Formats: sequence, C-alpha cells, structure tokens
Amino acid sequence: MARKAKTTPPVPAEEAAAPMMKKPEILDAIVARTNLKKRDVKPAVEAAMAVIADALRDGNDINFPPLGKLRVVKSKDLEGGAAVMTLKLRTQKNATAAAGVVADDDSL
Repeated sequence: MARKAKTTPPVPAEEAAAPMMKKPEILDAIVARTNLKKRDVKPAVEAAMAVIADALRDGNDINFPPLGKLRVVKSKDLEGGAAVMTLKLRTQKNATAAAGVVADDDSL
C-alpha cells in the first residue's frame, strides 16, 4: 500500500513577504531614539554586530534583555567561508511588558 505524500498548507500572502529591517533602517531608528549623529552611531552599531557575529560563530549564547536569549541550534559551513546558522530566540515571559509595549486591550 502506497503512503500518501505529506503536503504543507500554502503560506498566506501576508506571511510570505514578511518585512525585513535592513542595516540603514536600523541605524536611522537608533539615531532617532538616541538623538546622536549617524556618524557616531554607525561605527558603534557595526562593531556590536561584528562582536555578536563572532560570538555566534564561536557557538556562544547571547542574552539581550528584553529581546531574549539567542543561541545557535545548528551550523553548516558553505563554500567560500560562508556559513548557515539556525538560531533560536527565547523571549522573556513578559517581553512586551518589559519593552514598554502596551496592548490595545490594556486601555484604562
């Protein structure tokens, strides 16, 4: 008896094209929050990203409150020195409350 092939349900259009925040947008958001000049923010952010990348490549866990704990689940080296890493992010129980985000149903 032949087994029935497992099919995955189609992904809704709004989930298929998830928005992506790129480095220039992140820099602009940090500049807006800190009121610092972009020329001061950019080297610090780039250095932080390099430190984070090195730590993940070395297999270290990273804890970013209130974002959460980030760890490498698996890693695969590719040609040319590139790598693919599967990361797991565990958020805090009340991550939205810790970040100061108020839900719509929490009105007074």
